[in-house]
Amino acid sequence: MKTLIRTPLVLAISVALAACSHQAEQAVDSRQPLQEVASKPMAPQAKRMMADSASYAMAPAMVAPPSPGQWLPDQQERDRFTEIDDNGIMRTAESPVSTFSIDVDTASYSFSRRQINHGRLPQPDAIRLEEWVNYFDYDYPAPDSPSTPFLTHVSVTDSPWRAGNKLVHIGIKGYEPQQQSRPRANLVFLLDVSGSMMAEDKLPLVTRSLRMMVDQMHPEDTVALVVYAGAAGVVLEPTAVTDKHKIEAALDQLRAGGSTAGGEGIELAYSLAEQHFDKDAVNRVILATDGDFNVGVTNQDALEGLITRQRDKGIYLSVLGFGQGNYNDSLMQTLAQNGNGVAAYIDTLNEARKVLVTEATSSLIPIAEDVKIQVEFNPATVQEYRLLGYETRALEREDFNNDKVDAGEIGAGHTVTAIYEITPVGAAPMIEPGRYEKPESKTETAFAGEYAFLKLRYKRPGETRSVLIETPVPVQQPKAAAWQSQETGFAIAVAGAAQLLKGSQYTGEWNLDDAIALAQKNKGDDAYGYRSEFIQLLRQAEVSEKI
Repeated sequence: MKTLIRTPLVLAISVALAACSHQAEQAVDSRQPLQEVASKPMAPQAKRMMADSASYAMAPAMVAPPSPGQWLPDQQERDRFTEIDDNGIMRTAESPVSTFSIDVDTASYSFSRRQINHGRLPQPDAIRLEEWVNYFDYDYPAPDSPSTPFLTHVSVTDSPWRAGNKLVHIGIKGYEPQQQSRPRANLVFLLDVSGSMMAEDKLPLVTRSLRMMVDQMHPEDTVALVVYAGAAGVVLEPTAVTDKHKIEAALDQLRAGGSTAGGEGIELAYSLAEQHFDKDAVNRVILATDGDFNVGVTNQDALEGLITRQRDKGIYLSVLGFGQGNYNDSLMQTLAQNGNGVAAYIDTLNEARKVLVTEATSSLIPIAEDVKIQVEFNPATVQEYRLLGYETRALEREDFNNDKVDAGEIGAGHTVTAIYEITPVGAAPMIEPGRYEKPESKTETAFAGEYAFLKLRYKRPGETRSVLIETPVPVQQPKAAAWQSQETGFAIAVAGAAQLLKGSQYTGEWNLDDAIALAQKNKGDDAYGYRSEFIQLLRQAEVSEKI
C-alpha cells in the first residue's frame, strides 16, 4: 500500500467499537498427572518436542521482568520492525481525500510498554500510533441491536500542541452481543517450540496464558494444539474444553528446542482446522511465537498466499507475540493482516488476561469485515491535514468502493481510533505558500459549515457486498457531553505521547508532562487500571529520556 495523506488540524477519528475490559487477575496453574494426549499417533518430531512436566517447575503467576542491566546492549537491535516514516502534511486543494483500512492491533503498545518498564525507550519504528490509541477502551454510546452495527459520534476540540489547529474526534461504536450468545469456537493453537522460545517470557508464558484462556471458554468450544520447530506435529487433536485434564497435560509437556519451521506449522494447523471446519462456528488459527521464522517454508509471499486462501475459506489467523531480543514484529503484522486477525503482544499474565479472556469475544468474533474509512476534506474550511498513524494501512482512493480490496476487521466490542490533524482556513499553515500561489478561496459554498465528510464501508461477516455509512464533520459543534470530552481528551493524550516518543516533528513545544496532565485529567473511572498504568508509563519514559 502507498502512504496515506498527511496533515495538521487533528481530526481524531475514533472508530470505537467498545471492548469491555476487566481487571487483570493472577492465574493459578493446576498441573495434572501426565497422560497420553493425542488421539492419533504423533509424528516423531512432535514427540521429541514433548517433555515431562518436570522440565517446567511451576512458575509464578506473573513473569518478573529483569532489571535493565540484564539486557544485552544489542538485544533491542535484534528485534525487527518495519521502517515507517510518519505521515506528512497534505494540502487539501491538492489532495482532499484520505483513505485507509482500520486497525485493531495492539502489539505496538504492549511491546513499547515492556521496553519502557525495563528502562529503555522503544525504537521509533516499534511505535505505531494507532495501536497505542486502540489499546484502550472508549466509552461511547453503543447500538442496542445487531441490526445497527455502528453508532457514530463526532466532536471537535482545539489541538493541544499547535495553536489554531483542531482535533476532530469521530467515534464509532459497534454492537456487542451477550457473551452466552456467541457462536461456538473451533480453535487451533499453533505453538512455536523452537530453541528461541526457551526463555521464561516465551513458551512458559505461552502455556500459562493458554491455560487461562481455556478456563474461560464455553463447554461447546474445541481446541487443538500444533507445535513446530525443526518439523511440525499435532500434539492435541480437536478436544472439547470440558476435557481440561487432557488439554493441560499437553501444555505441561511442551519444551523449547531446535530451529523454527513456521511455514510448515501453519500449513499443518490450517489442515487440521479444515478437517474440523464448522460453518456455524468461529474457525481460527492462533499463532503464538516470537516470530523467528528461520527454517523451512520461509518464502513470505508463499506464506501470505496460503493465509489469504484460508481466510477466503473462513479460517482466520491471529498472532500473539512473546519475548524480546528475537521479536519479528514486521512478519507477525503481515501474517495477521492477511489472516483477518489481530496481532497482540503478551509480556505478562495480566496482558494475557486482557487479550485472551477480557477481550476474547472481540478478538475471536468479527461483527464487521473489510472496514475502510475515507475522509474528504473541504478546501473551503480546511487548508491542510495529516493522518496520525495508519501508515501501513493506507489505501488508494479508488480502493474504498472496491469490495475486492481487503481491509481490517472489527470484533464485537472492539474500539478503534484514528486521528487527523487539520489546519482550518484562516489559521497559520504548516506548509508555507509558494510565491506564485493564489490564496485559498474564502467563497461561501453550500458546504461551508463542514470541515469534512466521513465515509465508512464494511461488510457483514460472510457477505461480499459492503454497506456504506456517511456523516459530515460540522464546523459548529454542540456542547460536548462529559463522556465525549473525557474520551476524546484521553485518546488525544495517548496520540500525543506516541508522537513524542517516536520523535515526531509535529508536536512543537508540547512535552510528556503535557501528555501526562491531559491523560490524568481525562482518566475517568478507569476501573481496570489501564489508563493509570499508561500515566505511570509516561513518567517512567521521562526518567529514561534523561538517562
